[in-house]
Amino acid sequence: MNARTADKLATGMFWAGALTVIALLLFLIGYILYHGAKVIDWHFLTSPPTNIAAGGGIGPQIFNSFYLLVLSMLITVPIGLLAGVYMAEYAKNGPLVKIIRTCIETLASLPSIVVGLFGLIIFVNMTGWGYSILAGAFALSVINLPFIVRVTEESITGVQKEYKEGSLALGATKWQTIVKVLLPTAFPGLITGFVISAGRIFGEAAALLYTAGMSSPNLNFSRWLPTYPTSPFNPFRPGETLAVHIWKVNSESLIPDVRAVADGSAAVLIIVVLLFNILARWIGRRMQKRMG
Repeated sequence: MNARTADKLATGMFWAGALTVIALLLFLIGYILYHGAKVIDWHFLTSPPTNIAAGGGIGPQIFNSFYLLVLSMLITVPIGLLAGVYMAEYAKNGPLVKIIRTCIETLASLPSIVVGLFGLIIFVNMTGWGYSILAGAFALSVINLPFIVRVTEESITGVQKEYKEGSLALGATKWQTIVKVLLPTAFPGLITGFVISAGRIFGEAAALLYTAGMSSPNLNFSRWLPTYPTSPFNPFRPGETLAVHIWKVNSESLIPDVRAVADGSAAVLIIVVLLFNILARWIGRRMQKRMG
């Protein structure tokens, strides 16, 4: 076999692998949307689920998913940003850095069910919060933190060295250079990574089974103060998310239209995750064009 034939064979194999992945993804998304789109309407998106009767919706589950996501990102982004800046600008090769990187890699490789059990012990039982949205937010933060740290570190190290050297040469301190030069320049990559990470944890279910719970109280949207037990913004109430609801409906539900509810819920989840990824790409390209 000559070099040209081997090159064509390898190229064909690469194309076949790529097309196979695309075909599987399109088939999966198309199958879910085909069966779920018939169920989605305004009533389904806004009404609460039912325990026995048909015709329930996923309104509270959608709200819980976004509320938990916001709380989790409020916890994860500041910690991950500071840790990423430290790894990119302050950490020097040595035993401590090796330990930190090992910890980050270990956290990133932990199964989410293990994080859920850890959250059950720490955030549910030891804190006394019980099954709550806040406990779920901390569990999701444990899952998402390694990704945020890596995104921050790679975005900062990807900035051209001339920017940093020019800032220091003009008399700026290291901290001023980080805040006013490196972070603004790395901002497109940071925002893209944060949005992608939000889409990743939006569909998380295993960790939330043991932390946020598998139920949601009747929410009173006229009660905005988080101190009210029925307030939608009360972080200490149970909060079944959309992903957990899909699992619960398929495994425990007694409603007669269980297949329709599961299909519709899965379709909504897929649509939201796709929108997160599309939004991340759009924001990244838009910012790069403005800064370019």
